[in-house]
Amino acid sequence: MDMDSARDLAPPPAAGRCPPLASAELAGWGRVPRRRGALAAPRDAAELAALLRAGRPAIARGAGRAYGDAALAAEGGLALSMHRFDRLLGFDPASGTLTAEAGVVLGDLIRAMLPRGWFPAVTPGTQYATLGGLIAADVHGKNHHVAGSFGAHLGWIDLMGADGEIRRVSPETDPALFAATCGGMGLTGVILRAALRLQPVESGWIREETVAAGSLDAGMAAFDAAEARADAPPYSVAWIDTLARGPERGRMLLHLGAHATAAELEGRDPYATPPRRSLTVPMDAPSWLLNGLTMGAFNALYWAAGQRRAAAGPRLTDWERYFYPLDALHGWNRLYGRRGFLQVQSVLPAAPARDALAEMLDASAAAGLGFLGVLKRFGPQASPFSFPRAGWTLALDIPAGWRGHELADRLEAIAAAAGGRFYLAKDARLTRSRFEATEPRAAAFRALRQERGLAGRFASAQSERLGL
Repeated sequence: MDMDSARDLAPPPAAGRCPPLASAELAGWGRVPRRRGALAAPRDAAELAALLRAGRPAIARGAGRAYGDAALAAEGGLALSMHRFDRLLGFDPASGTLTAEAGVVLGDLIRAMLPRGWFPAVTPGTQYATLGGLIAADVHGKNHHVAGSFGAHLGWIDLMGADGEIRRVSPETDPALFAATCGGMGLTGVILRAALRLQPVESGWIREETVAAGSLDAGMAAFDAAEARADAPPYSVAWIDTLARGPERGRMLLHLGAHATAAELEGRDPYATPPRRSLTVPMDAPSWLLNGLTMGAFNALYWAAGQRRAAAGPRLTDWERYFYPLDALHGWNRLYGRRGFLQVQSVLPAAPARDALAEMLDASAAAGLGFLGVLKRFGPQASPFSFPRAGWTLALDIPAGWRGHELADRLEAIAAAAGGRFYLAKDARLTRSRFEATEPRAAAFRALRQERGLAGRFASAQSERLGL
C-alpha cells in the first residue's frame, strides 16, 4: 500500500457469483429492535455486484453502531456486511486527502494517520464506526459550529448502484446524488470508497477545559461565552444531568477542547499518547441496575468530580479520552440489560430551544429514566437530508420498556412542537406520521430515489417504517 501518493482505484467489478446468504438476528447499538433476516458478507466488488443484481432490496451494514434499525434488512431484503472492504488505499499529503474503503473503522484510520500529523476534521462520539456509516449518517462532532458535518470534508464517493455499476459522485459531477448520499442512511446505493480531507494537527493531545454550569441557563450562557472568546476552542460538548430538578435543572459540565501544539507539550512526544485502559461489560446487566436512584447517585458523584476538574483549570488529555470517553467501556450498551435502550436525539431551532430543552429535562427527571444526556450546539447547515441545522441538539439515552417508550414519545412531541427534527442514526421508533410532520425534506428525498431507480432496491427496516 502506497500511503504517500494518491491512488484512484475504481475498477468496474468483474462478473461474480453471489456469496452464500446466512440468516441472522441483527440489531443496532441500542439493541432495539432485533430483527432476523438475510445477511451476506461479499469479499469483493464482484460479489457485491452479483448480490445487488439478484434484485433483493439491500442495505449496507458497517460496524452496527447506528442505534436503531437503519442497518437492518427490510422485509424480504438483505443486509450487506461491509467489513471486508477495510483498506486504506492512498494519501495525498499535499491536500491532506485520504482514500479509503467504506469498511475502514475510524479508530484504525486515526491510528494510521495521526503519527503523520493528520486527524479527521469531524468525528462522532465513537471511534468504532466505519467510513461508510459516517457518510451515510453524515455524522457531526463537537465542532459542528465551526467545521460542519462529515460530508463537508469529502471530495468524492464511489457508489455501487442496483445494477452493480460503480459511479463516482462528487459535488461537481453529480451534486444532487452526492448531497443525498451524505445523510441518506444508505438508501442511495452502497458506498464502496471515498476521498476524505483530513486536518493537520501538531499532536495527539487535546487542551481540555471543563466549565461547571449549575443550571440550564448557565450552561447555555457558557457555550456562548466560549464561542465569543478570542481563543475560542473548536470543540465543545456538555454532559447534562437529566435527573436534576429545581434551580439545578440542566446543570452541566461543558468540555471545551483544542488540538494542542507541539510547543504546549513541554518536550513530550507529540503523538505518543498513553495506552488506554479499558473494561468490558461481560454480560447483560439486570434490569434493576439502572434506575432513578442509582443514576441519580451517579450523576451527583459525576457532577462533584466535574466541579473539581473545572476548578483545577485546563489540562492535556489524549485524543481517545477526549473524543471517545464511552469507548473505554466495551459493550456499555449491555448495562441497559437485554431489553436494550432508546436514544432520542433532536435538533431544536435556536429561538425556542431554551424552553423546549427545559421541558424535555423536566419530563426526563419526572420519569426518572433519562440516564445519559449530551448537549451540543450546531452551526448553520443547508443539506437535502442531513440531520444538523443551526440550533441546539440534545441526546438522551432511555432504558427500553413501556415506560421508556412513553418518555421517548413525550420527548419527541416536545421537540416536534418546537420545530425540531430527529437524528435517523439514533432513531429506533419514530412513527411515519411524526417523521412526516418534522421532516419536510422527505418528499424531495423520495422523489430523487424514484428518479434514480433506487426506491425498492435499497431499503432498510427504518426506511420501511418511515415510508422512505
